[in-house]
Amino acid sequence: MAGTRVDRRVERGNESRRLVLGHAAKVASVEGLEGLSLGRLAGELGLSKSGVFALFGAKEELQLATVRAAAEVYVDHVVRPALRAPAGLGRVWRLCQSWLAYSEQRVFPGGCFFYAVAAEFDAREGAVRDAIARAQADWVRFVEQTITEALDLGEAKRDTDVPQLAFEVIALLEAANGLSLLHGDPACYRRAATAVLSRLRAVATDPSALPAAP
Repeated sequence: MAGTRVDRRVERGNESRRLVLGHAAKVASVEGLEGLSLGRLAGELGLSKSGVFALFGAKEELQLATVRAAAEVYVDHVVRPALRAPAGLGRVWRLCQSWLAYSEQRVFPGGCFFYAVAAEFDAREGAVRDAIARAQADWVRFVEQTITEALDLGEAKRDTDVPQLAFEVIALLEAANGLSLLHGDPACYRRAATAVLSRLRAVATDPSALPAAP
């Protein structure tokens, strides 16, 4: 019985942690990670302050946990859908579509979580900035890896500059995210998709294997 009570307390604690982090990531996507506080989250979620403090202990720990939780959401909405497509330029295109949908559908109300917090912490130092930088670097490596797979399969031209192409593709995605937030214009997403697809077709050994338009 004692073991059952402990298990239930652990389960409730895990549920509370997921609830707090889910809400924290949404708040941070709009107001930044500095907008988070343990007391505020407890009040908005109807939880006890002492319980939330017990889960995280300090603001920096909450911020770091929020970055990790947002990364899991990012993987679920952007990376996993792309991995269901066969390796090659089709997967690169699917990855870009997933990213644009993730931003346009406002999985986080402030658009891309990492776009928002990177702008907040890029000129700072510390553990939170380092965690954001690692997440962003992981994303760039994954895009480059996906392009490299297409190159190895012969679907991309042999002279394709993988880091350059990844940089351009990511820049187009982020431009759509930022402009859509600032101007409320969903047409940014179609323009970005058109530009990405044009860039992929330009390096494809068989452009007809990719759609002619988004």
